[in-house]
Amino acid sequence: MQFDRLNSKAPLAISYLFVPGNRPERFSKAVEARPDAIILDLEDAVHPDSKPAARAAIWAWQETTPSVACERYIRLNSVSSTLFRQDLTWLNDMRFPQRCNGIFLPKAECPEALSRVVERLLQWQPTLKIVAIIETAKGLQQVESIAAIPGLARLAFGSLDFSLDINCSQIPEAFLFARNRIVLASRTADLPSPIDGVTPAISDLAVVAGDSHYARSLGFGAKLCIHPAQLDTVQRAFLPDSRQLAWADRVMSAVATGSHAVQVDGEMVDLPLIEHAQRLLDVARQHTPIARVDAC
Repeated sequence: MQFDRLNSKAPLAISYLFVPGNRPERFSKAVEARPDAIILDLEDAVHPDSKPAARAAIWAWQETTPSVACERYIRLNSVSSTLFRQDLTWLNDMRFPQRCNGIFLPKAECPEALSRVVERLLQWQPTLKIVAIIETAKGLQQVESIAAIPGLARLAFGSLDFSLDINCSQIPEAFLFARNRIVLASRTADLPSPIDGVTPAISDLAVVAGDSHYARSLGFGAKLCIHPAQLDTVQRAFLPDSRQLAWADRVMSAVATGSHAVQVDGEMVDLPLIEHAQRLLDVARQHTPIARVDAC
């Protein structure tokens, strides 16, 4: 089976909002916050004693909520855990599998095991978008093989767990190698730009904006969020701003005659920059009406 994973015309999600699976009163409120996707969490946000209650809450909400204004994902427990086997049994029994748009697989490490899981999940729901979270040293060491798994939709970076695993500080320099490798692995596997990890700051949106712009500058295309207050800031950071779009418009006007080497704003623009300008405009069109935002 062939997967044209990079060149899909459907707009890619930018903002993914986590919601603890054992807090059903927050499910609809999360949707109302207008993320591109919500992630109903069965893993880190849920105490082991509360896993059964979380599964029951997610099941009930899925059954009683036919449609929502964003994508719905579920983050399962680690593939290597007994909890994951319970998750799979629970999923197989769930009605309306089409109401689940995707699955997040945490602690992705072993390509062979993940490949079997992806195959099994796609049998349950053939259009499922499966995201592997790279959040350990072992996972990073295998990231190229993980990215190449048929049926995988995207990679994500679990920066907090990664810092715990390698005992590093949560600073950009400590994560640079991991971020670069995840971006390159995504590109070589023809996956979309990966999803960056969460920013723990909730009320300090300047920190959220800085983290988001930094991740975007490295090649990430989306971000995991832990609070609705972060969503607008993340969305703006990963979309072209008004100055970028005005530049792109000028570039495309300049090349309308068919030349691949033109001067725009006193600088030479050749084919790579022309293609970059077209990409900015395409992204803006996909995410209309919120694409043309002012620069921060």
